[in-house]
Amino acid sequence: MQKIVILTGAGISAESGLGTFRAEGGLWAQHRIEDVATPEGFSRDPKLVVDFYNARRAQEAEAAPNAGHIALAELEEAFSGEVVVITQNVDDLHEKAGSKKVMHMHGALKSALCAACDHRWPAPLAMAPGDTCPSCQAPAARPDIVWFGEMPYDMDEIFDHLAGADVFASIGTSGNVYPAAGFVAEARRSGAHTVEFNLEPSLVGSQFDDIRIGPASQTLPLWVSELLKG
Repeated sequence: MQKIVILTGAGISAESGLGTFRAEGGLWAQHRIEDVATPEGFSRDPKLVVDFYNARRAQEAEAAPNAGHIALAELEEAFSGEVVVITQNVDDLHEKAGSKKVMHMHGALKSALCAACDHRWPAPLAMAPGDTCPSCQAPAARPDIVWFGEMPYDMDEIFDHLAGADVFASIGTSGNVYPAAGFVAEARRSGAHTVEFNLEPSLVGSQFDDIRIGPASQTLPLWVSELLKG
């Protein structure tokens, strides 16, 4: 076993207090996805969108990684081969836990993007509509988030990792949203052992060799211990 590829979704961050799309009473429950997570919503009301991500960025700043994040960082540190974390999450909890090889396929709250020239830079805690790009000076700053209808980042590299995986693990993701929902099929085609960690089996749960039910903060440390003991 030389390569472990891990996909994480909102479920692992929910245990650190960061709400999912479906959580009642959270930030997402106060807004329609069409209004705050699409290019069209940003065009209609950039202040609403920027304020929404400012609030999420403030939440992220206060959040701490949980035992699931920490277990994955420990796996990367101790495993003799390669560990790649592909996350659908836009928070930085994997990095706070110590993970170094993290791919943010849906962007990152801590990053700003120029809609004019594609330059990226560290986002301030509070962005404002019309912020200027430090590279081209256009007043075209936006959150560096992949919205619905946009292409996730680094897909060619992600599929290369899936093709080389000996183990593929999916953690805290529903299996509702493609392309991530298709990652398990890609990994299986390459012969990877597949394992899912969730509170209940996902929509693609039947494609996994092993399903571990329970909070990631409990199931992941046990799994990492098993892997490292061989």
